Amino acid sequence: MSEPYAQVSIRILDKEYQVACPASERTDLLDSAEILNEKMREVRDGSGVVGLDRIAVMAALNMANDLLHAKARDRAMEGDFSTRLKLISDRVESALGNSQQLDL
Repeated sequence: MSEPYAQVSIRILDKEYQVACPASERTDLLDSAEILNEKMREVRDGSGVVGLDRIAVMAALNMANDLLHAKARDRAMEGDFSTRLKLISDRVESALGNSQQLDL
């Protein structure tokens, strides 16, 4: 059975768009539209870029850059967690090894 779709009205830079999406993703779409609208306003107001298409491209590039930085932070944290887990695992194994020697 297919998921029902919702027709959602979003407003970006004072222009209204009708977008269809799965009903379960309606809230995510509205949140995404709000973030996009915010970014596009920042570009328009802060850089002097004129034209909806140029503003949209600049906002998309800024958001893609933010995503790349977030992914890099995630990879760094993942590596840090892996190192810490290995260290903890080694300590547990060492402690269990010492315990087993005492039990003999």
